[in-house]
Amino acid sequence: MEKRVQIEVAEPAAYNGMMALEKYLHESHLNKSHLDLVKIRASQLNRCAYCIDMHTKNALKNGEDIQRIFMLNAWRETGLFTEEEKIILQITEEVTLIHIAGLASETYQKAIEILGENTFSQIIMAITTINAWNRIAVSTHKPISGGL
Repeated sequence: MEKRVQIEVAEPAAYNGMMALEKYLHESHLNKSHLDLVKIRASQLNRCAYCIDMHTKNALKNGEDIQRIFMLNAWRETGLFTEEEKIILQITEEVTLIHIAGLASETYQKAIEILGENTFSQIIMAITTINAWNRIAVSTHKPISGGL
């Protein structure tokens, strides 16, 4: 893979702006598991190897069950995820793949009912942030770090 510019070196102020979003998310009311699921699933959809690698490792460190990580691509077909997690994953997919149909009204209504406005808003910010990170990493061929 060709070596490309790394944003954190070339434009540290822009990178620090992205880090401010991460700080907000980690200070929000989202639990670590929900945040990890959003980051992994969006990164899978965006085919961002760097982010999949980083966020699966972080999820394991945060206590996430390895089987749930393995089954994340097939979350609809398992009983491993709660109703709250399922709506979070549905939102993640619809917003990440926004060019297909956007966030469906049915998904939005169910999300507000289950999550409430504040948590829904935090989930949207988490999805938006990881999608931006994915685009940075994929565009710049961000190198994957070594082993577990």
